[in-house]
Amino acid sequence: MTDHPPVPDSPTTPPGEPARDSGPVRTVSDLPKPDIKPPREARFSWIWLVPLVAALVGLSLLVRDWMHTGPTVTISFESADGLEVGQTKVRYKDVVVGEVTDIKVAPDRTKVLVDAQLNREGSSYITQEGTRFWVVRPRLGISGVSGLGTLLSGAYIGVDAVPDDKVDEDAERVYDFTGLEKPPEIASGRPGTRFTLLASDLGSLEIGSPVYYRRIEVGQVVGYDLDESGRGVAIQVFVDRPNDKFVTQNTRFWNASGINVSLSADGFNVQTGSIVSVMAGGVAFAAPGDGAHGEPAGSDHVFTLADTQVRAMADPDGLPMSIELKFRQSVRGLKVGAPIEFRGLELGKVVDIDLEFDVKDKAFYALVKGELYPLRFGSAYQNVIQLDPAAKEPGLVLLRFMIERGLRAQMRAANLLTGQQYVALEFYPDAEPVVLDRKSSPMELPTIAGDFDRLQQQISSIVAKIDTIPFEGIGTDLRASLKSVTKLVDGLDDKVTPQANAVLKAARSSLARVDKLLAPNSTMNENIEGSLRELTAAAKSLRALADYLQTNPTAILRGPARDPVPVSP
Repeated sequence: MTDHPPVPDSPTTPPGEPARDSGPVRTVSDLPKPDIKPPREARFSWIWLVPLVAALVGLSLLVRDWMHTGPTVTISFESADGLEVGQTKVRYKDVVVGEVTDIKVAPDRTKVLVDAQLNREGSSYITQEGTRFWVVRPRLGISGVSGLGTLLSGAYIGVDAVPDDKVDEDAERVYDFTGLEKPPEIASGRPGTRFTLLASDLGSLEIGSPVYYRRIEVGQVVGYDLDESGRGVAIQVFVDRPNDKFVTQNTRFWNASGINVSLSADGFNVQTGSIVSVMAGGVAFAAPGDGAHGEPAGSDHVFTLADTQVRAMADPDGLPMSIELKFRQSVRGLKVGAPIEFRGLELGKVVDIDLEFDVKDKAFYALVKGELYPLRFGSAYQNVIQLDPAAKEPGLVLLRFMIERGLRAQMRAANLLTGQQYVALEFYPDAEPVVLDRKSSPMELPTIAGDFDRLQQQISSIVAKIDTIPFEGIGTDLRASLKSVTKLVDGLDDKVTPQANAVLKAARSSLARVDKLLAPNSTMNENIEGSLRELTAAAKSLRALADYLQTNPTAILRGPARDPVPVSP
């Protein structure tokens, strides 16, 4: 170890100053040795906290996404118009419950398959059988305008889940659905009751057409399809709660759509509803009679939809009875649907008119088929049932009884303006009796000629009788009579006319004399005026005498009073 120079105990004296005594000189060896400790090695750097925190955040996001991610469902649509992967949302009651993750064409290329990732929360009630999906976009329908909000936000997939009371947690989940092309008119959880109406045709009804009760909208048409036979239409209507309680088992429904114009035997008839029903059609219902409500109808109860309110509110007619009518005269003006009446009451209607040929009589005739409702005979039908409870067809028994007493069918004019005719049933006691074939089906009702046809027959008979009159002989005799009258007139001109002229001249002369006698300045008028003046003077004298006698009644016995004699003083 080398020797170190001495280390002064104090700092060196600066130059220019006198040296000071610093004491004894100390060397480096005399100083204490420093305690040198080696530094600790670094085990962790704070810079690594940044990726660690990022990893933790990413892991938490993955865990959160995994916890919120639900199953994937596949929905088939006719097209993917307006749908985009990663942007189109799935919404339930305007709450986002999922997102479209994939869009592809189906293997058969008939539809488009849309995969949607659902959120875990709420996926249990969405993946149930009966859930409906549809694409929400701007639509214009008879029920109004919908989906206007998608003009800014874009189209999305709407969801209609089954109600809570129908959710089965233990049921197998459904992940494949068929999407609707139109939004459902009625949501699954909407309170109310669904009913079925049977009609011959749909008419002007459409999905969304309103249902009215006392002209207040209480529901709407939610669907329709053909019945199993294909001869009618089954219309589904939904009535909102609490108005569905007014639909009872005896409620009547009728078509209140648009403007109903009918031209029938009753004339020209026009019925209109509200403006909405005129544009979109509609259905109305009411209870018959006084409006008393019976037992409420259950869900999916089946009713018959009538054409008009009059037919809907009519009394029940029961099953119809088929009849046939044979008319051997023209049936012009008689149409299918024309009424069959008995003394002004409609008992049925005409359902068919055909032209037939009678081989036996070698003549054509019109075969009119009709339907009668025996219940419309009222108490007469009920009496038949009571008298013969074992009768299979009381209506036929009643008709045979009436035919034996002269019941006949006749065509009559229903409307002179339109020329339409109807069939009238009436008793004709003098009609020829007929033999009824009790085995024939349907029953043939005897007919007689109509009033107009009978008038034509009478006119034809009169014309035939007129043809037998000898007009030529009558004309010859009339011509001879006219010659005799001419000769008589000529004789009157020669003999009677001069005498008549003389008589007229004498009468004219007499009238001239009378005119002079009655002239204002004639002597007779002057004499008459003088006589009238004398009569006037005499009347005045009589009036003066009467006044005097009234004042002096004793003058009749004593005479007039004497003038007083003056007495001299």
